[in-house]
Amino acid sequence: MVAQIDRAYIRTRPSRLWPRLLAYTLFEGRPLTTKGQWFNPVVFLFARLLRTLPKLHEVKAPVFVLGTGRSGTTILGIVLSMHRDVGFLNEPKALWAGIHPGEDLIGSYNRNPARYRLRAQDASPKISRDAHRTFGGFLWLGRAKRVVDKYPEMIFRTGFLRAVFPDARFLFLSRSGESTCGSIRYWSERLGTEVAGETHDWWGVADRKWHLLVEQIVPEHTDLAAHNEKLTRLNHEGRAAVEWIVTMREGIKLMQDDPDGTLHVPYEALCADPRGWAERLQTFLELPPDPVFVTYAEETLANPTRETTLDLPDWLAPIFDATETLLNAASTEIATGSVEGDRV
Repeated sequence: MVAQIDRAYIRTRPSRLWPRLLAYTLFEGRPLTTKGQWFNPVVFLFARLLRTLPKLHEVKAPVFVLGTGRSGTTILGIVLSMHRDVGFLNEPKALWAGIHPGEDLIGSYNRNPARYRLRAQDASPKISRDAHRTFGGFLWLGRAKRVVDKYPEMIFRTGFLRAVFPDARFLFLSRSGESTCGSIRYWSERLGTEVAGETHDWWGVADRKWHLLVEQIVPEHTDLAAHNEKLTRLNHEGRAAVEWIVTMREGIKLMQDDPDGTLHVPYEALCADPRGWAERLQTFLELPPDPVFVTYAEETLANPTRETTLDLPDWLAPIFDATETLLNAASTEIATGSVEGDRV
């Protein structure tokens, strides 16, 4: 469906159709595994125009949905987009690629050397100004007050985001590792393509994202780094497990370092109690009460039904299991300061 819009979405609140179509058409871009990439020059031209204009709207407390892809981040963003104050950007990687030249992990929009981590010092005055003008333009054109940006990999760039937007709010979405890895495997097998001798799939252009993850993030995790040679032999499922492990540890660390600005949203809990979580999200994000939003969450979120199995190498399975145990305990342990990641 276009821009994740279906009949129920339109019927619930027709006014939300405009900001979603605006985001999809002029802000989000078309990544390499989708159709319509011929339109990307228009997206880039429009973004450059916004960056030359004065800021059209104040960007207050933007919300970033973080985690691992295929863990429910899109449906959470869609649910949030139903709130009357929210404009939702679904993985606006074209937008960010125009703001920071080393941002594109996948290789959808440029082949510049990319960095998984961006830190506070990477947020130059120009980058901050460009981000505020671009997000402000979206809010002004979309007639919205708050922006929600769903871009899971930004979990490795929260220092950068905090430098650009000091009042940002982070939603760390987690889902069981087995379900997430199974979904990534299925996605890559179904949507991966060969273009001019290059594989384009979950791992980017010719495994670009995977290589960046192994080279830049894995060395921070001593238990994974000890098996560096074995990483080259992993299949989609094994790679997904590595991505899930390092991302969940990053989320746990984020909860430790920024407890006031971060809310952990376990996907299974979200689906089991959508009304309760919708109200909790409103409170945490300081959004005004919106009964339509809460009702839409109740009607849209459902317990996942897809069953999957996970077959990991003997060396990886214990690391995976230990991370899942740590994640399950994180919500209660964070309060006592007792959670420690396995980091160098």
